[in-house]
Amino acid sequence: MQQIATRAGLSTPSLAGKRIGIVAGEASGDLLGSHLIRALKAAGADIQFIGVAGPRMIAAGAVSLFPMEKLAVRGYVEVLRHYREIARIRRKLVDYFLANPPDVFIGIDAPDFNLKLEQRLKAKGITTLHYVGPSIWAWRGERIRKIAQAVSRILVLFPFESPIYERAGIPVSYVGHPLADMLPWEPDRGAARAQLKLPRNGTVIAMLPGSRQSELHYLAELFVQTAREIIRQRPDTRFLVPLVSRETRAYFEQAIYRLGARDLPLAILFGHAHDAMMAADVVLVASGTATLEAALLKRPMVITYKVSQLTWKLAKRKSYLPYVGLPNILAGRFVVPELLQQDATPENLSQALLNLLDDEQVRNGLAVEFSRLHSALRQGTGDRLVAAVLPYLAKR
Repeated sequence: MQQIATRAGLSTPSLAGKRIGIVAGEASGDLLGSHLIRALKAAGADIQFIGVAGPRMIAAGAVSLFPMEKLAVRGYVEVLRHYREIARIRRKLVDYFLANPPDVFIGIDAPDFNLKLEQRLKAKGITTLHYVGPSIWAWRGERIRKIAQAVSRILVLFPFESPIYERAGIPVSYVGHPLADMLPWEPDRGAARAQLKLPRNGTVIAMLPGSRQSELHYLAELFVQTAREIIRQRPDTRFLVPLVSRETRAYFEQAIYRLGARDLPLAILFGHAHDAMMAADVVLVASGTATLEAALLKRPMVITYKVSQLTWKLAKRKSYLPYVGLPNILAGRFVVPELLQQDATPENLSQALLNLLDDEQVRNGLAVEFSRLHSALRQGTGDRLVAAVLPYLAKR
C-alpha cells in the first residue's frame, strides 16, 4: 500500500491528520468499509474516519455518530415507516460535516440515503466519493442524473459498470470486489465444519435471511417453515443461521418460538456467515451481497426475497432485468433459482434446496461458473482503492 502512495507522489507525512467522513448503511457496506479503512490506513499515517459505521468498521478504527442499524431499511413502504428518523439523521450528518469539513467524504452503498447527503456536501465544496455503483443497470436508470450532481467520483465493483458512468461524464474507478480477494479460492468444508463443531458427514444447509430487521420481518418465519419442511423429508439435516446483530438474532428466535419450532436442529450463529456457508452443502439466501459471497465460496444456492406488496409492484415496474441475485446478474442468465414474493413458499424453497442436494451434475456446473466469476472480480481491490482515494486527500 505504501508503494502505491509513493508512486502517486504522496508521502506518509502528507497524509497525517487527514479526516475522512464515511457512512455505511448495512452489513455489506460495513464489510466494504472496513476493508477500505484498513487499505487506506496501511497507505498513510493518522487518517481519521468518522460518520456512520458498523461493528467491522468500528473495529478497523472508525467512529460512529449514529447506530448503523437505524439506516438498515429496504423497500418503499419500509422506508416510509422510518422516514422521519432517517431524515433527522441525515440532517444532523449534514450539519456535522459542514461544521467539521472532512478532507473527503465517502458514502458506501445505501444510495437512497448517501446520494442526498453527498449532494448537499458537494454543493458546499466537499469532495464526495461514492463506493458501490447504484444498480442503475438493473432499475431506476434515471438516477444517474442525481449521481452526477452528488459525486466527485464513483468507485464501482463490477467491470461492466465503468462504461455506463463514463458515457454520463461521471469520473469512475473500477476497483473490483474485495470479497474476491478476501475469500479463499478453494473453501475447506471440513475445516469449517470442525470449527463449528459439526460432524464431517451429514447434510448441512446454511440459511441467511438478511441483515436488516425489515428483511427478517418477511423472511424469518418463512425460513423456519422451510427448515421444518426439509426435516419432514430429510430428518438428518442440520441448519446454520448466521445473523449480524443482537436485534436480528432476537427477531429470528421469536419466529422460532411463535411457530413452536424449538425442536428443529437449527443453530443460530452470531456472525460467522462465511464459516456457515463453507460448512454447508447448499445455501438458502436472501437477495443481496450474501448471494455473491455464496458464489465466491462455490456453494450452490437458492435465492429468495419478500417485501410488501406495494414495494414489490413499484420495484417490478422499474426493473430492467428478469433476475435479482448477483450471481445471475453477473452471468447474464439464470444459473441459480430465484423464488421471490408469492413464489417464496416453504414448499417451493424446500423442494428447490432438495433438488440441488440431489443433483451432483448441477452442483459441479455451478462450481465451474462461480470459479469463473471469482477470477473476474479478483482485482487487488485494496490497492485500487488506495490509488483512487489518495489523490483527493493530497489535493485537500
